[in-house]
Amino acid sequence: MTVGKARSRSMSVRVRQACATFPFLPALVILAVLFILNGMFNANSVSFQGISGLFSTYLGLVFLAVGQTYVIYAGDIDLSAGAILSLVNVVIITLMNRYDGGVLSTLMIMSIGVFVGAACGLFNGLIIAGLRLQAIVASFASSIFFTGVALYVLPVAGMPAPMIYWQTYFGSIFGIPFVFFVLGVLLLLVFLLSRTQAILHLLTVGDDQQAAYQSGLPVTRIRIRGYVVCGVFASFAAFCLTGDTASGDPLVGSAMTLSSVAAAVLGGSMLSGGFGTALGSVFGALTIGLIGSLVYFVGTPASWQNLVQGLAILVALMVGILISRRT
Repeated sequence: MTVGKARSRSMSVRVRQACATFPFLPALVILAVLFILNGMFNANSVSFQGISGLFSTYLGLVFLAVGQTYVIYAGDIDLSAGAILSLVNVVIITLMNRYDGGVLSTLMIMSIGVFVGAACGLFNGLIIAGLRLQAIVASFASSIFFTGVALYVLPVAGMPAPMIYWQTYFGSIFGIPFVFFVLGVLLLLVFLLSRTQAILHLLTVGDDQQAAYQSGLPVTRIRIRGYVVCGVFASFAAFCLTGDTASGDPLVGSAMTLSSVAAAVLGGSMLSGGFGTALGSVFGALTIGLIGSLVYFVGTPASWQNLVQGLAILVALMVGILISRRT
């Protein structure tokens, strides 16, 4: 009996240590369960083609959730991330249709999109960290502003993307879907960023802003940098969403902002700041995607799908938080 209790305690300690080292483990477990459930209700969803379709559909949310995570690291939040995505989407679509749509011009236009995203992030950082406004209110206000600019650039949705753009997104290289290469680049970028002092500074500020300031860290500059990074990742998300929808829409990202926040929390990040993992946000975004697929596969009526999906995401959040607290 004593030996059994000792083994149980030892296993509990190991699980706690693993979750402390890898806070995304609860999200990974939930993702695995949802993957199995999707396969039970629709075998094609777990096929190679089905997984490729999942990534192509939700890769935009994955990028947006990762960008949101870096803001959350510092104890902030960006409610304009979806609006930045929409703005970049309509800017690059408008420019692609104005010019020839060749490879070189498309790459140049995408670099302009990155600049637009970074500029929006810098604007947010200056008004929130620089002017010391409440992040949730100021970023909500800026989201309305960015949405207004997007509607000015493209008043009506539906302008098509060049064929070369969406064909590349849905294409393959050496038989491997292009979206897998994009995901690989994202994971490499997340890994490289995790090794930089910039991310460590964001976590330090989120853990204790006053202590970070007293230790000599430029807190305001660090927080601004977090918003700029979020804006850049929002532009990457716009590239993916543009490839998936093959069109421009000034309101396409409006529903994705809160999903990005939920994905970050599902992945183990704390909204209070100072703790989290960008890799967990990747798992969190895919979890939200699998929940949406499962709701559809089980035959939920269309009028009930949003309600059921919202409840399922809430349950997933509660399970993840309960596991984290116990470990």
